[in-house]
Amino acid sequence: MNTLFNRLFQQKNFALVFFVCLFNSGYAQKSKPQFKVIAFYTGRADTAHISFVHEANRWFPKIAKQYNFVYDSTNNWNNLNEKFLSHYQVVLFLDTRPELPAQREAFKEYMEHGGGWIGFHFAGFALTPSEFPQNWDWYHNEFIGAGQYKGNTWHPTSAFLRVEDSTHPAMKRLPHIFKSSPNEWYSWEKDLTKNPDIDILLAIDSSSFPLGTGPKLYEIWHSGYYPVVWANKKYKMLYVNMGHNDIDYDHHTNKELSFQFDNEIQNRFIIDALLWMGNGKKINN
Repeated sequence: MNTLFNRLFQQKNFALVFFVCLFNSGYAQKSKPQFKVIAFYTGRADTAHISFVHEANRWFPKIAKQYNFVYDSTNNWNNLNEKFLSHYQVVLFLDTRPELPAQREAFKEYMEHGGGWIGFHFAGFALTPSEFPQNWDWYHNEFIGAGQYKGNTWHPTSAFLRVEDSTHPAMKRLPHIFKSSPNEWYSWEKDLTKNPDIDILLAIDSSSFPLGTGPKLYEIWHSGYYPVVWANKKYKMLYVNMGHNDIDYDHHTNKELSFQFDNEIQNRFIIDALLWMGNGKKINN
């Protein structure tokens, strides 16, 4: 009797162990990250850009958990090398760009071999003379395609943005026109509409004008065509002009007055862009 009882007990235990192993295996397989994202940032100088970096490093981990990918970030631009990048499907530049030749070459190679990239706001900035001169032709003239920074609106202000290419994977869940988070909007040296490689995805709608509050008159836009998000058809990339939070500079409190990722509609195209860029390329563990 005892022998029979022990045998039944062992069989039940074996079944339980088998079920637990099977469940854990299925759960592990289901929960394996789809892809990995690495964000580079500098996080110094402009309080508005620093605010955006901190905001991004709070928001992206939440989105990564929700959509089952890995989000890492670093302010060590020396990690911009072939070995390090081989572990990631998408690179983000949150506020600046690489400066050293080896870093720049590694990034160029990464993009030319199918890597994904989203650059925010100041990541596209170049102005000669300045601390960030236009000394990288491939990046500013060919890859982003805008050339040098030309001007901006002030103060940071919401704009009505219009979808220019609803067929792009990052645009498919957006309404034709929507209101953005407050932002400092850039204008550029080059006319992107004349570049056949550039696919303009979002532009400022004319209902936004006048855009900006000044006090300088040239900081208020009254007319014109201003792209704010675009892709380069040769690469898996997006440049996103958003990335400058409103800060209370006027009263010298440096209080954060607005955030980029408080806007659910605006967030959709960032999420969809990441999913488009990240899926379909095996993670190199």
